[in-house]
Amino acid sequence: MLFSISSFFSKNRIKYYLLIIFLTLSSITTASCSLQQKSSSDESKSQSNVVATFLPMYFFTKGIVGSSQQIDILIPPGSEVHDYQATPQNASIIAEADVLVKNGLVLEEFLEDLINNVGNSQLKKIDASQGIETIDIEHEEEHEEDHKHEHEHEEDHHHHESGDPHVWLDPVLAQEQIKNIRDGLIKAYPGQESIYNSNAEQYLAQLQQLDTKFRQRLAPVKGCKFITFHDAFFYLAQRYNLQQMAVVDIPEAGISPRDIQRVSKAVKEFQVKAIFTEPGMDDKRIQQIAQDFNLSIKALDPITSGNTEPDYYFQIMEQNLVSLETACK
Repeated sequence: MLFSISSFFSKNRIKYYLLIIFLTLSSITTASCSLQQKSSSDESKSQSNVVATFLPMYFFTKGIVGSSQQIDILIPPGSEVHDYQATPQNASIIAEADVLVKNGLVLEEFLEDLINNVGNSQLKKIDASQGIETIDIEHEEEHEEDHKHEHEHEEDHHHHESGDPHVWLDPVLAQEQIKNIRDGLIKAYPGQESIYNSNAEQYLAQLQQLDTKFRQRLAPVKGCKFITFHDAFFYLAQRYNLQQMAVVDIPEAGISPRDIQRVSKAVKEFQVKAIFTEPGMDDKRIQQIAQDFNLSIKALDPITSGNTEPDYYFQIMEQNLVSLETACK
């Protein structure tokens, strides 16, 4: 009996020790996994603190960082950039950000107050339009005295004191923006320099190819005159020897008879070949004007809405090229 009891305790003691060893190893493994997960989470967090203001800046920034970092976007795609009002969520994003990429040229008017209110002293700001020579939109419209006079009394007209900010719609100026963003990111994250340089070179090559397509395919319609409903395409027209003769602003609530009169006046005065609207803009009265004057009516997209894949920029620019090419023939 004593032998049996001793044997019993011996066996159970071994089981007890084995259990202790198992639990200890389990604790070490769990702690190790937790540390790895925390480390991975911290690393992910440290690599995702880059924010771009709106869609084109997101495209360009994402194109440069590739899959190495996550990029946040401040203004939801489809929102009006010119009159955007900051939200508490925007403040939270800016508070956690290391780097902010903006278009600049006073396009994102809400930014200065937002940044000042948040008080993120460590925030590095990248101005994608730094050093770019801009077009003075008001200067371009000086010959349209009546049109300009009307603009002075319309709340929906966006006056840009720093010049036309829509530089991303010119494939050549877009290359300058890519370089500015690349250089700013390298200063912020020097350890990622080789990745940024490699990705930027690929993106620049795509923009150069896009520029070549525009030059070749728009050369036969050189001098084509057109009117638009958004003052976003001056750079595009100037780059490829087209003439944007007028910008007829219309209220977001709808098109009034007065707006239609201004469209008709511009068509007659400038002998335009085409009218360009924006995607989603569909008004039978504009269609009637186009029919009455035997004009093409196409869409030009300023690329402030859509999906967030970096290649989407090139898809829409190709569509814009087709619109210009076919409308101006």
